[in-house]
This record gives sequence, structure tokens and C-alpha cells, in this order.
Amino acid sequence: MTDELARRAVEAVWRAESARIVAALTRHTGDFAWAEDLAQEALLEAVASWPSRGIPDNPGAWLMSVAKRRAIDGWRRRERLAQREPLFVTEARDAEGSDPVPDLADPDRIDDDVLRLVFVACHPVLTPHARLALTLRTVAGMTTEQIARVLLMTVATVQQRIVRAKRILTAAGVPFEVPDRAERAERLSSVLQVIYLLFTEGYSAAAGDSSVRPEIAGEALRLARQLDALMPGEPEVGSLIALMEFQSSRLSARRGTDGLPLTLEQQDRARWDRAAIARGQEALRAAEGLARGLGYYGLQAAIAECHARAPTFDETDWRRILALYDALESLAPSAVVRLNRAVAVSMVDGPAAGLSVVDELEAELTGFRPWMAVRAELLERVGEADAAASAYLAAADLPGNGAEAELLRRRAAGLRASLDAGSVYTEP
Repeated sequence: MTDELARRAVEAVWRAESARIVAALTRHTGDFAWAEDLAQEALLEAVASWPSRGIPDNPGAWLMSVAKRRAIDGWRRRERLAQREPLFVTEARDAEGSDPVPDLADPDRIDDDVLRLVFVACHPVLTPHARLALTLRTVAGMTTEQIARVLLMTVATVQQRIVRAKRILTAAGVPFEVPDRAERAERLSSVLQVIYLLFTEGYSAAAGDSSVRPEIAGEALRLARQLDALMPGEPEVGSLIALMEFQSSRLSARRGTDGLPLTLEQQDRARWDRAAIARGQEALRAAEGLARGLGYYGLQAAIAECHARAPTFDETDWRRILALYDALESLAPSAVVRLNRAVAVSMVDGPAAGLSVVDELEAELTGFRPWMAVRAELLERVGEADAAASAYLAAADLPGNGAEAELLRRRAAGLRASLDAGSVYTEP
């Protein structure tokens, strides 16, 4: 096996198994920071040995076994093996065989190591950005480069925050458990944020060859449902579930036969999962009944519902979407919200109006591929084909997944070909 094939295999296994490996190691060792280090050491051993030995039949179990051996070696060095070694008799629970929700007879009990891991990583002793970075690293299996792209930070900053966060958790002696009821509300906002970022990584991958990672999106939905069972009656939990249901309904239609991403306009709506849409509507109606108004995730879910209900792209209620984005911008202003709002502006008031909003965001979103890609599309729509082609190429060169980059390059090539043929008019 070549080094490149082994590297890809290691990355794929890590993305799929990292959360359960780190969670199981944390439960066994009682030390989150050490568990993450052990998992990383096992990963490095895989990179070194798989090219010559081949990929094991059960790669996840192989990584867990190596990490456990490293832990045992560490305990031997600490002369505490006798009291800790029995904890490794039981293997990490197979999540697929677990109950989909906790025992409702005891709402304070939950047997889900990954959700425990999310609560640990979202402990209030950490700063909000540190919580996000740490959870994306341990739960989503993302690299520091991918996390930097998602959080709009430098790689060095992400690395520093992850290292510092692990030290803080160790120093604080944070237990590996779901907090009691009094503490849950304090961590809920961060937990919801990281679950949605996890879903977003599945819905639109930050890197790699594929634009979507359905297994990651599914894991985020599973965690949200577990959270809803643990904290019933929280409208934002239900709203987040609704949002993810609406968006996951489109997963199978988001790629063409060539594996490249398809826009909402290009997607075959007959392939959208109507059962997921119905579940999303049910969750959103329930959330609306629990609150006086829609919150951050509720507004986003309402926007997603507008797309889900539209029979065709041309029949989308863009005016309602724009009004919802106005409300979202008022509630939680951010450059990314304004970027999404700009798309709605372009559909209501024309591409030139949307482009004006996008250009105002340049200082905040330079280096963010979605910003450059939206700008390229709007330039194309206003007839600036040459500038649009350059913007598509610039977007393709920014961090992101390979399938999306290939699509952007093809769009640039198409525009350049049209210009060469003299079939596209651009103003002098």
C-alpha cells in the first residue's frame, strides 16, 4: 500500500471513529486531555505502520487497542496499573446497538459517551472559541486547518486554544459526565453550537474529496435527539433538530452523478426526503409552541422550511426569507449571517443589490471561500463574466473541500470559454 492510500485511510477512519475513541478513553482514564493525547498517539502509529502492514480489518478497534496499550504503559510508569487495568476489560460500547434515547424513567441518566464528551468540551471554564475548537477536534475529528477555516481563525490560534483548553480542563478536574440540571442550562448554548457545527461539517465538508459527509450529519442529529430527551421542553433544542431535519432532507440530492455539488436551483426536489421535512415541520411547530418567538436556531429553521416547502426554486418565498434574515441579523449579528442575507437580497432586489452587500463584507470574510463564491456568482449574474471567472478561480484556491473547488474551476472555465467565443457581453 502506498503512503498516500494509507494516509487517506487513516484520515477516513479518524473522521468516523475519533469521537467514540476519545470518549471511551476518557471514560476509562478519567482524564480528557490525556485521552485525546492517547488517541493522537495511536493515530500517528497508524500513519507509520499501515503503509507496510496494511489496513486492519477493524481499523477503529486497532486504534483503540493501541491507545489502551499506551495508557497502560503510562500507568505502569506512574505505578498505578494495578488499580486501573481492570477498567480496560470492557470494550467501548458499540453506539449502533445502544438505545436511541435515554431511559425516560430517569431523565438525569444518559448512556452516551459522545454526548458526555460534548458537555465536557463545553465546560464554562473554557472560552467559547476554545469550546468550539476542542469539540470540533475531538467529536468531528477535524484537523486544526479545517477548524481554522470553520471558525475563521489562523491555524496557530486554533492550536494554541486547543492546547490551552486541555490544560484548563485537566487543572479544573472536570469530570466525564453530563452535568446536573442546574449546570445544563449554562452549557446549553455551547452544546447546541458545537452540535450544529458538527452537522455543518457533514452537510458541507471543510476539506477532503467529498462535499458531504452524511455519517457526520447523522451523528449530529442523533446527539441533538439525545439532548432533547435529556432536556425536554427547550425550544432551541427542538428548533435545532428542525433545522437539521430540513437540511438533511436534501443530502442525497446535493451531489450530481459526477460527485460535484449541486445548488438548490439544480437539485432534483423529487429526491428530497419528505419524511425528514415532515419531522422538521413537526419539531419547528413544537418549538414555536414552547416560546414567545423564534430564537437563533428557530429563525434558521424557518428559513430552511421556506426552501423545503417551495415546489420549485422559482417559487421560493424569498421575501419571507429576507424578512427572517433581517430578524436573525437583529438577534445575532455576524458577517456570515449578512452573507447569507445578501443572497436573499439578490433574489428580491436583484444581483447588483446583493453584490453591494457582499462587497461590504470583504474586510471580515477575506479568505472565506463561501464569500468569494457568492461574490463570483453575483458578478456572473450582473454580466461581469471576466471578473466572475477570476473570482471563481480565487474561491477554488481558498481552503475547502476538493469537490467544491473542482466545481468552481469548471464554472470559471465555462465563463472563459464563453468569453473566448464572444458569446458573453460585458460592459467596457
